[in-house]
Amino acid sequence: MLTLGAFDSSPLVVPMGNDLLVLALSARYHERMLYYAAMATLGSLIGCFVTDWISRKGEGGLKRLVPGRHLDFIRKQVKKRAGWTLVVVSLMPPPFPFTVFVAAAAAFRYPRSKLLSFIGMGRFARFAIEGALAIHYGRWIVQQAQSPLLDHVMIALIAISLVGSAISIFQWMQARPVPLPSPSA
Repeated sequence: MLTLGAFDSSPLVVPMGNDLLVLALSARYHERMLYYAAMATLGSLIGCFVTDWISRKGEGGLKRLVPGRHLDFIRKQVKKRAGWTLVVVSLMPPPFPFTVFVAAAAAFRYPRSKLLSFIGMGRFARFAIEGALAIHYGRWIVQQAQSPLLDHVMIALIAISLVGSAISIFQWMQARPVPLPSPSA
């Protein structure tokens, strides 16, 4: 869960990986639900730390990856209410572009300790809610997990992850540094 969570919250693409794992494991092992939520959160924080570190080092890449009007919106959100924005985007399910908000907050020099704290709160709440839902709807989830259709869905998710990750890495490598305003400006 740690590794999957780290990949999921990094610039790489792993759509719904941790979500599905928390659902499946919580549905089967109810008593460990909080443990799974905590491990998924910790993995997500590791990935966010990597995203934060990359974004602080190569902040110009953000301007290339995000259209101007969206970047302006994100910049305003970081200035006004970064903490609550990070909590809300941490709660959002895929395909919401969570990593862009983490990268933006880091690129605009939002304090790392606050960034990780707010994301940790949001992610833990999200995974705990998913775990609770899995406990409630566990039998149905286990039946769906044993369906042959799931094999095809998982292959499709793996293919999307590989293609999306390759594109993401390519874009990050191609990004040219563009100076962003300092936090005091």
